[in-house]
Amino acid sequence: MIRVSDLTKQFTLETGQVLVAVDHVSFQVPAGEVYGLLGSNGAGKTTTLRMLLGLLQPTSGWAEVQGFRSSESPNEVKRRVGLVSAMAGVYQYQTVREVLEYFGDLYGLAPQQIAQQITTLSADFEMVPLLDRQCAQLSTGQKQRLNLVRALLHAPPVVLLDEPTLGLDIRGSRIIYDFVDRLRMEGKAVIICTHHLDDAERLCTRFGLMDGGRLIREGTLAELQEALGADHLVEMFLKLADRGADSDLAGTAAGGNTAQS
Repeated sequence: MIRVSDLTKQFTLETGQVLVAVDHVSFQVPAGEVYGLLGSNGAGKTTTLRMLLGLLQPTSGWAEVQGFRSSESPNEVKRRVGLVSAMAGVYQYQTVREVLEYFGDLYGLAPQQIAQQITTLSADFEMVPLLDRQCAQLSTGQKQRLNLVRALLHAPPVVLLDEPTLGLDIRGSRIIYDFVDRLRMEGKAVIICTHHLDDAERLCTRFGLMDGGRLIREGTLAELQEALGADHLVEMFLKLADRGADSDLAGTAAGGNTAQS
């Protein structure tokens, strides 16, 4: 469903220095899997998603969704992807229904399809009483539910979630948990980008650990636990960070450069 191969993105700074934001990243996500692309801020997660969506051109490598390359057929990729981001805003002076009708039209759905999807999804996400309320009157959790419904209007086979629980309380986070469970049961391919590792353990079936733009470990929680000798993702990242620091110190002492582990 999702394939990423040697994906690399470099930026040239005003100083002339080259910043490698994503460094030869490769992974695959089949239907029915929830893949956690995890790392601290600046690890390269969001840049990877932007290249996968076709919003950024890669320096090298490629990404594809259902056989369509993001760099060659970005519109075909966008038709197959639903994006949920904590940074996504809503139109404050439109009603919930108006926002959904607007995005349904952007997705190319017929008016009858839009009406049917709004009816079905608003019931599923307990938003029927909110449909004719202005978005400015919604709580943070209600706005996030609107983002979830908006992402599913065109029934995409792939869903990308970028920091989906950011700023949400316990009830709001629970909505995200139930949403991801639903996606998995429907056989969608899901990528979750987050640095909230406790949420990732609850949500994901497999993980890719990113640091410094590189995918440094990949596997199920059980596979990572065995490989790294740690029970939880937080401990795993700390161990990998310590190994990287030790490697850097060794390279400095030897007067040479060392690659990231």
